[in-house]
Amino acid sequence: MEFVLNEEGKNVDHHFPTLILPALSIGNVPQLSVDLLISSIPAHVVGYLDDPSILPCVGNNAYLPFPPGDLALPLQVYESPSHQLTIIQQRSPVIKGRMLDFAKNLADFSVSNGKSHVIILSSLDSGRKKMISSSDKDIYYISSKDETCVDCEKLGWKRLEEYDPSHTRWKYLSLLADGSAVMPQEGPFEDEDFGSDDDYYPSLPFAALFSCCKAKGLKVTCILSYCSEGDNIPDSFQLADAACKLLSLNPSEFSGSDNGGWLVPFSWSSVYGPPPDMTLF
Repeated sequence: MEFVLNEEGKNVDHHFPTLILPALSIGNVPQLSVDLLISSIPAHVVGYLDDPSILPCVGNNAYLPFPPGDLALPLQVYESPSHQLTIIQQRSPVIKGRMLDFAKNLADFSVSNGKSHVIILSSLDSGRKKMISSSDKDIYYISSKDETCVDCEKLGWKRLEEYDPSHTRWKYLSLLADGSAVMPQEGPFEDEDFGSDDDYYPSLPFAALFSCCKAKGLKVTCILSYCSEGDNIPDSFQLADAACKLLSLNPSEFSGSDNGGWLVPFSWSSVYGPPPDMTLF
């Protein structure tokens, strides 16, 4: 993985201890949440990451109504000096069988750039949820550090029960992450039947990112929420708000004038296409 700066002579600020990044998952909720954070905080782009495990893509600036000519790339790095945050946005998927390589590269990037806390945002398939609660707004978490677990519990979040470090799949993933095991040629968990939740959750991108960051000695926290495919904008607000709570940030102090301080990215105006022609009804 190569980090390319927008301006020569500058680098990612090593004094910003926290990194937020999405794990690609159902409904693209983590990516939408990161877009919302970048737009609202706001954060500015400082460079991009070039990784052979990511499929190429290109587009216009996602946050301005009149694109200034800056390209949006598959993996871009943003910073917010006022909040001492580094944010990575991922806009294209990882090549099949390369997730662990990609996760290791991101963990190396985090260590080499002085990050001490990595926050991973991920959505989960609501069809896998074991119990239907009275609220559909539950937030789940896993963390590598006990003190962060305490903070998450104080926020009313629930630990993801399916995360069991002693289970064979999670243990194997940890061994792959720290180099104690050799990854099969087809990649871990590729082309297998995930009838069991114990097998399914370790196969998700957030699990690889979590395990690789943990193997590097980083404090890493996954913020998780269940959702279904569809209009996932409300889910993205929920996940972005959860990240702010963990970091003790107040969205009402952000740059947006609507939605409690949130500034909706301009690109969202075309996420689900134009509204229906009401003359049809």
